[in-house]
Amino acid sequence: MIPKFTKAYLICLFLCLQILPRSAFAQEDSTKLWKVTAGDIIPPVSLGLASLIVQGKISRNLQEHVVSKYPNYHTHLDDYLPYAPGVVSLGLASAGVKGKHKLGDQVILALLSNIIAQGVTQSLKRIVRYERPNGEDNHSFPSGHATTAFTNATILHEEYGQRSVLYSIGGYGTATAVGTMRVLGNHHWLADVLMGAGIGIGATKVVYISYPWLQQQARRIKAGRHSEKN
Repeated sequence: MIPKFTKAYLICLFLCLQILPRSAFAQEDSTKLWKVTAGDIIPPVSLGLASLIVQGKISRNLQEHVVSKYPNYHTHLDDYLPYAPGVVSLGLASAGVKGKHKLGDQVILALLSNIIAQGVTQSLKRIVRYERPNGEDNHSFPSGHATTAFTNATILHEEYGQRSVLYSIGGYGTATAVGTMRVLGNHHWLADVLMGAGIGIGATKVVYISYPWLQQQARRIKAGRHSEKN
């Protein structure tokens, strides 16, 4: 029998793959719209696999150690920091700092990335129904905060990482801090945070890889409507 968390991971991969049309890796009009590199695949898959490896005994032992060492830890920063990298990216674009895309496209990419990432995460929460370490509810796996944080960190990395590695370090450093706070606050197991990070990165990569194709389809629809009017 396939373990519940393995099933959840396979479902996650399946949902992400369904976002890609069958023409994903085809060339059209001598222009390759879909460019997928090892850097797009390895990080989210590795995080997902790491989540499955540490789930159970490793996560529980770590949580016992954390709670015993930081029994009075409490903060609300982890409710706000997940959005910081995305705000920085949109703020830079608004200020005229050139990124990979213009401000309007960045807004669309941010919305699509966050909606898809949270759609996957919230679906898995309801499928897995794993109890939080603090016993608050059974929506522990994956971490929604980590998903949001790493989604927005990946947006900042994609848009401005080529200008300076400091943007990427700042974004992913902030996301890692959020995941750490969720564990320190006894809201999540380590496995929850790792899977949330994998989903956030993976969903955002899928959206960025898909975007040139989506733009082409939008132009075709617009051109078709224009020709019908004429």
